[in-house]
Amino acid sequence: MKKSIIALLAVLTAGSVFAQGTIVYYNRITGSVVAPIYGPELDNPALALTGNTTAGTPAGDTVYTGAALAGTGFTAELWAGATADSLVPVPGTQRSFRTGAGAGLIDSVGVIAVIPGFDEGATPFLQVRAWDNVGGAILNWDDAVIKGASLPFVSAPLGGMAPAPNLVGLTSFNLYVIPEPSTFALLGLGALGMFLFRRK
Repeated sequence: MKKSIIALLAVLTAGSVFAQGTIVYYNRITGSVVAPIYGPELDNPALALTGNTTAGTPAGDTVYTGAALAGTGFTAELWAGATADSLVPVPGTQRSFRTGAGAGLIDSVGVIAVIPGFDEGATPFLQVRAWDNVGGAILNWDDAVIKGASLPFVSAPLGGMAPAPNLVGLTSFNLYVIPEPSTFALLGLGALGMFLFRRK
């Protein structure tokens, strides 16, 4: 019996040492984080904005003219990494958005995300990315043309055996239209033309 208890304690201790880090994957937790996600700006769809509104937590002064994202036509995903430049998607975190009064909020109430490669207590960089999935045709952020991302932020110490923290540090952002390469080429030619014209 004594050997069984010692073995059980050893297993439990090892499990707590190697517990995978976890975080509450939701962008509205009263008193902790309120950071809805918005669509493209009405007068300038290529403008990328980040920062909370006056109704956010913490409160900010960013104003969004695009509607809060709603429904299955948009996808959100959590990314994590050891640095802000090494972020990768967290498996199982692609979610659509709530509708009605919940517009702008990721449809992930109660979801505890496991952050692979990070143990309990680790503080990785995190980022939330979102995109227009064009009716489910675009399955990842890299392929999207209308997309946006939060500023990377450092997580609170991840949970595991301990309770998972909230996404404290996340702020609102909007989706924006990424110009196609041909658009950049035309802009470059236009600028070159203006330069040559001014030289004459």
